[in-house]
Amino acid sequence: MIRVEVIRYSEAFKRHVIGELESGRLASHGEARAKYGIRGAGTLPKWLRKYGKNHLLRRVVRVETPNERNQIKALKSRIRQLERAVADSKVKETLAEAYFEIVCEKYGVDDAAALKKSIAEKLLREESCLESNEKG
Repeated sequence: MIRVEVIRYSEAFKRHVIGELESGRLASHGEARAKYGIRGAGTLPKWLRKYGKNHLLRRVVRVETPNERNQIKALKSRIRQLERAVADSKVKETLAEAYFEIVCEKYGVDDAAALKKSIAEKLLREESCLESNEKG
């Protein structure tokens, strides 16, 4: 079992750290965490909300045009399509593997992996010969 050490900070300590952030003596949450050994990334934001210092919370502001919004929507749709295609492909691959194993078993092939390897080598040799004939 992993033991997590819970550290409790006094109200005075919390207010001191927030005061340093507010005054600018500490430039960032990361700097405050490093200086005072505060481990949790969510600890300072929690304190800032508790003491009503929301203006010190980091905010991400996104400015995007309608065209960018449409582009993002289209890209997310495309990602969903590709994820479905990958899933379908994986199912087909799994089925093909299972069928191959069944055929190997039916025809008494003991080492399916060796058979695959020999077939692949034969196909590569044939492909190489075809390319040589096309060039020559």
